[in-house]
Amino acid sequence: MKDFKVLKLLDRFKIIFEKFGADYHVMRTILQVKLTMDGRRVPTVFGNSSKKKDDPAKAHENSFMKSLWFYGFIGLTMIPLVVMGENYLFQMSFVFGILMFMITTTLISDFSSVLLDVRDKNIILTKPVKSITLSLAKIIHVFIYMFFITVSLSGAALVTALIRHGFLFFMLFIAEVILMDLLIVVLTALLYLIVLKFFDGEKLKDIINYIQIGLSIAITIGYQLIGRLFSFIDIDVVFQPKWWQFIILPVWFGAPFELLFHNDQRIYMIAFSTLAFMIPIIAIMIYVKLIPSFERNLQKLNNNAGGSVKENNKLWDTLAKVICFNQQERVFLKFASKMMKNEREFKLKVYPSLGFALIFPFIFIFNFSRGGAWEDIASGRMYLNIYFCVLLLPTVVMMVQYSGKYKGAWIYKVMPIEDTAPIFRGTIKAMIVNLILPVYIIECTVFLWIFGFQILPDLIVVFLNIVLFTIICFKILKKALPFSQAFEAVQQQGWIVVPLMFLIGVFVGIHYVCTLFDYGVYIYMVAVFLTNVIVWKKAFNISWNKIINH
Repeated sequence: MKDFKVLKLLDRFKIIFEKFGADYHVMRTILQVKLTMDGRRVPTVFGNSSKKKDDPAKAHENSFMKSLWFYGFIGLTMIPLVVMGENYLFQMSFVFGILMFMITTTLISDFSSVLLDVRDKNIILTKPVKSITLSLAKIIHVFIYMFFITVSLSGAALVTALIRHGFLFFMLFIAEVILMDLLIVVLTALLYLIVLKFFDGEKLKDIINYIQIGLSIAITIGYQLIGRLFSFIDIDVVFQPKWWQFIILPVWFGAPFELLFHNDQRIYMIAFSTLAFMIPIIAIMIYVKLIPSFERNLQKLNNNAGGSVKENNKLWDTLAKVICFNQQERVFLKFASKMMKNEREFKLKVYPSLGFALIFPFIFIFNFSRGGAWEDIASGRMYLNIYFCVLLLPTVVMMVQYSGKYKGAWIYKVMPIEDTAPIFRGTIKAMIVNLILPVYIIECTVFLWIFGFQILPDLIVVFLNIVLFTIICFKILKKALPFSQAFEAVQQQGWIVVPLMFLIGVFVGIHYVCTLFDYGVYIYMVAVFLTNVIVWKKAFNISWNKIINH
């Protein structure tokens, strides 16, 4: 097996892991196997997979590494924050706010499945391996990928800090980034531990998904609160201390820069700085102590007793008859619905996106209307911000292709199906009913309360546009049978969703223009409805040859 450079770096900290009670040699071997498997986990869906097999130099390529350019691009946005002025509390709070937002959401969506993996326990712990050794290997496995993401995000800002503010500023920045990563991973793991402690079976899996949605919402709202910590007075940025600011974690990491480089020794600045350095260390110590309990309770994920909820089959049969054209389409509507509701890995990756979709419209309303009266907000056209709930729709459409049980896709080949249209049409309808519609109904309820029932026609138009946008996303993204591809392939086409998001602006612009004319919204409604009818009839006529086969 390949001896990875990151493992050679880890060797220098061998004594620390041994003090925690881990068998370092065994832990290193587990990590080496995991990293090797990550590099080789390349499904046949990749167009260049054959090249990898033939080219030994590419044998250990990891598709994850190819996605780091996206994080690097986002990291460029932090350069102005590091360069401008010397109000370090303001600047670095925003920098760490961006870092914590990106890293936490990535951890929740991409690496929770690693933290909650029970297969290692069943395979490795049957051998003479300590529980703490396996747990540390698991969390370091996550840290290795978190390291690459963090370096990609913060690399440009770190180099800028070194040039602009000097070596000491640079070193403090690095130290705090490490502490921040520690805190994020450990707090997420401890939160899962609390959930594992009190719940069991299928209900536990559902609770974990809801926790992830809640975490996504909390992180997003917390990031928005950073800007409200400061007031702009005569162009100067003024910090006004309040008790609730102690729960805004990015401020903790911004305070040490103000304390050390501006000698600001006010009590709250010292308190923030202390929290930034002490809490991550205390958290990791608590986590190490609770590792046996975490592994013990993790086994509950294998317990399926008493947690499943029986579906109302009559309701689903009625719904399927109303929205589906034929029996085959109804079959795939029910099949896709069950996969979306029951497959844990799919929910781990998709549900946090639904949490963002739920709050984005309200965030943009409050950002655009800062300082405006409530009556002005309710009487304007701010309700068009509801379009922001579909920002992550391309990602959701793309994720329907993937599954942790993708090897079961052979069933498509043995079924007597000549036309692919019922497969895709039933699956897309299941996605709209199960994932998009519940979020949109909640959005509409709040928007009707804020803006009144006079916007009901607009909300209908928005929904028709969402349905149309769903089909556009489907047509542009690569075609694969539902749930037939491994999740590792996601990053190969993840970049495609970025330009799709700009299409939302076109829908918003047309809708806005229509609101300027009498009956314009109703004319637009009819036009979008007829477009949907035509598109739904023709969009799914896809030959088997154009579909990526597993």
